[in-house]
Amino acid sequence: MTYTKRTVSAALPGKKYLAVLFTAALSLGSTLLKAQSPASYVNPFIGASTSTKDAGTYHGLGKTFPGATTPYGMVQVSPNTITGGDNGSGYSHEQTSIEGFAMTQMSGIGWYGDLGNFLVIPTAGKLYTIAGKMDGSVKGYRSNYDKKTEKASAGYYSALLTDYNIKAEMTAAPHSGMLRFTFPQQKDSRIQIDLARRVGGTSTLQYVKVVNANTIEGWMKCTPDGGGWGNGDGKADYTVYFYAEFSKPLKDFGVWTADIPDDWKRKLDEVASDKYLERVAQSTILKGVKEKQGKHLGFYTEFNTKANEQVLLKTGISFVSIAGAKNNLNTEIKDWNFDGVHQKAVALWNNALAKASVQGGTTEEKTVFYTALYHTMIDPRIVSDVDGHYMGGDGKVHQTTSFQKRTIFSGWDVFRSQMPLQTIINPALVNDMVNSLVTLADEKKKDYLERWELLNAYSGCMIGNPAVSVIADAYAKGIRNFNVPEAYRLSVGSVEKFGNGDKGFTGGDLSLSYTLEYAYTDWCVGQLAKNLGKTADFKKYNQRGEAYKNVFDPEKGWYRPKDDNGQWKAWPDSAKTKQWYGTIESNPYQQGWFVPQDVAGMAKMMGGKDKTIADLNNFFEKAPDNMMWNDFYNHANEPVHHVPFLYNRLGAPWLTQKWTREICRRAYHNSVEGLVGNEDVGQMSAWYVLAASGLHPVCPGDTRQEITSPVFNKVVLRLDPKYAKGKTFTITAFNNSASNMYIQSAKLNGKAYNKCYLDYKDIAAGGSLELTMGDKPNEGWGI
Repeated sequence: MTYTKRTVSAALPGKKYLAVLFTAALSLGSTLLKAQSPASYVNPFIGASTSTKDAGTYHGLGKTFPGATTPYGMVQVSPNTITGGDNGSGYSHEQTSIEGFAMTQMSGIGWYGDLGNFLVIPTAGKLYTIAGKMDGSVKGYRSNYDKKTEKASAGYYSALLTDYNIKAEMTAAPHSGMLRFTFPQQKDSRIQIDLARRVGGTSTLQYVKVVNANTIEGWMKCTPDGGGWGNGDGKADYTVYFYAEFSKPLKDFGVWTADIPDDWKRKLDEVASDKYLERVAQSTILKGVKEKQGKHLGFYTEFNTKANEQVLLKTGISFVSIAGAKNNLNTEIKDWNFDGVHQKAVALWNNALAKASVQGGTTEEKTVFYTALYHTMIDPRIVSDVDGHYMGGDGKVHQTTSFQKRTIFSGWDVFRSQMPLQTIINPALVNDMVNSLVTLADEKKKDYLERWELLNAYSGCMIGNPAVSVIADAYAKGIRNFNVPEAYRLSVGSVEKFGNGDKGFTGGDLSLSYTLEYAYTDWCVGQLAKNLGKTADFKKYNQRGEAYKNVFDPEKGWYRPKDDNGQWKAWPDSAKTKQWYGTIESNPYQQGWFVPQDVAGMAKMMGGKDKTIADLNNFFEKAPDNMMWNDFYNHANEPVHHVPFLYNRLGAPWLTQKWTREICRRAYHNSVEGLVGNEDVGQMSAWYVLAASGLHPVCPGDTRQEITSPVFNKVVLRLDPKYAKGKTFTITAFNNSASNMYIQSAKLNGKAYNKCYLDYKDIAAGGSLELTMGDKPNEGWGI
C-alpha cells in the first residue's frame, strides 16, 4: 500500500491520550452516577423499527439499532434480525428471531442499507452455513429470542437465544467490541462467524486465517457488485479488516465455503433467492483449515461447555489493514474484563451526553431528550484507526495528524439540525467533517463535494449541495480549522456542477425541490464569498439565491414545476398536496416553504405576512395528531423541519412556541415507535434536542438562532473552549409547564431582552437566557 501524510495543525489523539480520556471519562462517570447519570436515561430501543405497517408508509419508522456503541465510534455491536429490503439498521423490534450480532451498523437510514459485517452467532447442534428465513421455511443458524430478556442501554445489549438457550451480551469500545456468551452444559457448543454477511447484500470476497490457538484475522471486501448501499447504486466499496480473539482455545474449528459461480449476480435479490441460499446451504465444510480466501466464507469453533460457562470474543475492526485492526483491539481492550469495557463505554457516554444537560420535565421527556442526544452522537463516526491511519478515496492509506477522519455524512438530512447542533456542543466534529469531505474530494480528484458520503463513496444520494451549507455555517460561526480556499473552491464547483445556473431554475420531475434547494446553497456560496471578501462572487451567488421566485406561479398562488424548457407542467387537482409532484419525498405544500435564505421575500410573494401565517396555520392544523406521515406538516421527513420557526420571522413568535411544543409532545415518545420517521443519521433527534432546548436555526449559514419554548425548566449547553469564549450557555424557563408554553418575557445575561432570536455569538460567548413562561401568548414579546 502507498502511504501519504496529511498535516494541518493540532495533534490527533493517540494511545496515551485515549488512556487519559478513558480515565477522565471514568472519573466523570463515577461522579455523575451519584445522581442519575445522563446515560442511564438512554433507551436505544427508541425508533428501533423498520415496520412499514406501523408507519403507514414505505419509509418505515426510526430504523435505529439497539446494540452497543460509543460516541461516534467505528464499531457498533448489535443484533441483526433481517438482511434485506429497506432495513438499513439490520434490526426491527417486531421481528422475533436474530441472525446474529454484527460489528458494524448504520443508523436510521433506508435505501437498502449497508455494513452489518462480521456477523457472530453462538449455536449448538447441527452446523448451518446460512441464517435461514425468518418464517422458518428455510432452516439455518438464526435463533428465536425471548423479547422479555432483551435489554439495551448505552454501551450494552443482551438477549436470550431460546433455540440454543444461550445468553448473548455485547459491549463496545471506539474501534473494537466484545461479546460474552453464557452457554448451557453441552458437548457441541459453537461460535460461528458469517464473513460474507452484509445488510444490503453480501461481501464479495473474504479471507480468514487462524493466527494462534485463540486468534483469527482477515478481511471482508464489500463492492457495489454485492449490493449494499442503494443495492449497489450507492457505490459503496470498502474492506473491513478484523482481528478477533476467543477466550476459549481453538481446538475443533473450521471454515465453510460456498461455490458461487463467476456469472452469478450478487446483489440483494439474488443473494436472498432460494437458488442462492440453497448453494450456500451446500457449502463445503473444511475442518481444521487455518487459512482460506473465497467468495462466501464462514468460520466456526466448537467446544464443550459446563452449565453457565461464559465464552468471550473480542474483535478489533479497521478499514485500513489487519495490523490496524490488531492495534485498535490491543489499544482498547487489553484483557477479558467484559464489565470493565462496559463501564468504560458508559463513562464515555456520560462524558459525551454531559454536553447538553436538562432539569425539569417528566421522566419520559428526559428519556426522549438524552436518547435523542445519544442518537446525534452515532454519526458522523470515526473511521481512522487509533494511530490516525485511514483509507482515502484514492485507495491509498493516509495518516491524519490534524483531525479525526469521519464518515457517514447524510447531507440532505443533517445540514438542517444535526450539524447546527454540533456547531454549539461539538464544533470540533464539524471541523472534522468539513476536513473529511474536502480531503476526500482531493483524494478522488473531484471538483465538487459529495452529498451523501459513506466510506469514501460519492453516492450522489438525494439532492442539493448540503456540504456547502455545512461549510458556510461553520465558517460564519468561526469554525475554520480546515483548508478554507480549497473548501471555497469545492463549494463553487458544487453549485456550478449541480445548480440552477444562469437559467434560474431546474426543470424535470423534481423541478421544485431542485430549484429551491439549489437556490439556498447558491446563497450559501454567496455568504462564504462575502465573508472572504470576494465581492463579485457574492453578488453573483446572492442573486442566484433568488431563483426560488422562478418556480412560483402567481396564477396558482403556489410553486409549480417546470419542464426543461421552462414551461409550466400540468397542474393536477391536488397539486399542492400531491406527493412527488415536482418534489422528492414530499409535495409542493411541504417543499414550498424551503426559502430559508429569504423568508421575507417568500412571504411577500405568497401575499404578505398575514396570508402566509394563515396558510402556515392550515398547514399545521391539518397534520394528524400522531404526526405520522401525511400531506401537511410531515415531521417524519426533513423538508419541513425548519417550518415551525418561520413564525418567528413573520412576526408571530408565539406560534413557533406553540407548534414546537406540540411537535415535541406528539412526534417523540419513549417507545419503539417513538420516532415518526427515519432517524436519518441524527437529524430527527437533533431537531428535538434543539427545539426542546429552546433554540433552532431557520437558515444554516446565517448565525441567527430562533428562540422557542423549551420543554425543560433548565438547559445547560457546554461549550468547547477551543472554539467559544464562554464555558456554558444556560436557558432557564421560569413557571414552565405543559400548559405554560408561551414566553411572557426574557432576559439575556440579566438584561431585558425582547427579540425572538439570538445570534450564535451570543451563545458562544457564554451566559444565560432567562424566559418567564405563561399559559397565554404574549403577542407583544419578540416582535
